[in-house]
Amino acid sequence: MLQNQQVTVLGAGIAGLTVSALLARHGAKVTLLEQAPTIAEVGAGLQISPNGARVLHVMGLGEAVGAIAMRARAVTLLDGETGGRVARLDLERLRPSGDYWLIHRADLIDALAQNAAQAGVALELNRQVSEVRLGDHAPHVVIAGEERHDAPILIGADGLHSRVRAALNGEAVPFFTHQVAWRAVIPGEAGIDSQAQVYLGRGRHLVTYPLRGGSLRNLVAVEQRRKWAEESWSLTEDDPMSLRAAFKDFAPQVRGWLERIERPHLWGLFRHPVAPRWFGNGAAILGDAAHPTLPFLAQGANLALEDAWVLAESLARYPLSQALQRYQSLRETRARKVIDAATSNARNFHLSGIGRAIAHQGLRTVSALAPERLVSRFDWLHGYDVTAAC
Repeated sequence: MLQNQQVTVLGAGIAGLTVSALLARHGAKVTLLEQAPTIAEVGAGLQISPNGARVLHVMGLGEAVGAIAMRARAVTLLDGETGGRVARLDLERLRPSGDYWLIHRADLIDALAQNAAQAGVALELNRQVSEVRLGDHAPHVVIAGEERHDAPILIGADGLHSRVRAALNGEAVPFFTHQVAWRAVIPGEAGIDSQAQVYLGRGRHLVTYPLRGGSLRNLVAVEQRRKWAEESWSLTEDDPMSLRAAFKDFAPQVRGWLERIERPHLWGLFRHPVAPRWFGNGAAILGDAAHPTLPFLAQGANLALEDAWVLAESLARYPLSQALQRYQSLRETRARKVIDAATSNARNFHLSGIGRAIAHQGLRTVSALAPERLVSRFDWLHGYDVTAAC
């Protein structure tokens, strides 16, 4: 279905690079438009769980990504104020065959960009899309307010503020969750353990894990607050004293990491509704453009990888209209389930009072007596193989 088919993809992030490469390998002539002047991405870590890693493996990237990522041995929940262990999900022992990777976002972007280039994707940088129009016959985009680019098939991988999503659904108004997040990367320390650690506090939590062989430590700190913060991943810097003040009651180890942060980035966490329409008039959306999720299950990148696989496979096997209907049908229910679970995790991380004490004691008991139960709670998420299901 895709042999010599012209496809335009907006956005050279994880979703856009992945779907572009997959479509090109099915024979499509893919043009990938990116608004930034370079494809490099700075400064953040992410977690790839087995459900996302399976897509990278079938793309032929498993060995390359596995070599630059760190394999997470465990996820450990700790009391933020005392530093004491609450629970441990021992991935190395209980899920030894699973690829739980801790990777610098820039390293994954680089691997995906090389893969897309090898597949024959035509990447055009510094292409500022000012408008998306969905006509009766084929969509087109307007670049820099004047240049028209026709797109027989248009795929929006253009993130939270997607122009393709808006063209399909109209403008959506997100709502502030009354949570903000700081992120930063600092130099790692000797003997850093290859695990993700979640420090749980009253109305706040902090996640940390190593990157690049332990030479770096990734930090994401979340606080509940009334004050609004601009929704942005990288453009808003905050005074590091504000971050340190928010976590002043946390364990000395956490405070020590925060003392080393000089320029934290701050963004407000907003809930965006899942798009009602993921396709129409020759256009489709995926990843954050279709279903933004809060970061409390580390599934944003993994959902993007899953989406890209299903969208590319559907377009390769079926006529356009049927393919796009199949894509949304196969993906929407799972995306909503993951989003709901991430939202619940936010509440669980920030418990206070007697509820916090009861929950933490329950986790300690289960972790000690039945650790498999803790890990198996996520089998529906991490055990899913989209490459076999599609």
